[in-house]
Amino acid sequence: MRDKTMNRWSTYDPFYIKLADKKVVDIIITHHAHSRYRTRLGNESTQLDEIYALLWEKLKSGSIASYYRNEEDVYVIDDDLLFVAQFVVDETETDLLGDPLHKMIVITFLGKMSESIELRDLRSYYTWLRHSRRMTLIKNGRKR
Repeated sequence: MRDKTMNRWSTYDPFYIKLADKKVVDIIITHHAHSRYRTRLGNESTQLDEIYALLWEKLKSGSIASYYRNEEDVYVIDDDLLFVAQFVVDETETDLLGDPLHKMIVITFLGKMSESIELRDLRSYYTWLRHSRRMTLIKNGRKR
């Protein structure tokens, strides 16, 4: 999956998939993302290989898009499943032109918008969450 043979002898083009302006050559799923996927989306027996296969297939088919136009941290799969990803430059790989290739690190899976209405507008949801936590802290501070 990593190397695609070219016509010339001893030349290879690293296999990558474009996502916005990034060239994804590898996917890394954190332990937190794996546990979130199992608890929120799949069953408890979901293996990492199944999640890798799902993400690669969605990348190949072009089903992954940025949730916000200008920000590149939250992505949506098939207009339903939200996940947070971070990109780092792969130091060992470049394409034939010398441009950098990226590793996509999946930080967490947020859930499906069809199941959780709060995920449809993340900014207002996190603003509300921050406000409610702050108000709880202020209220608890008054009691003391």
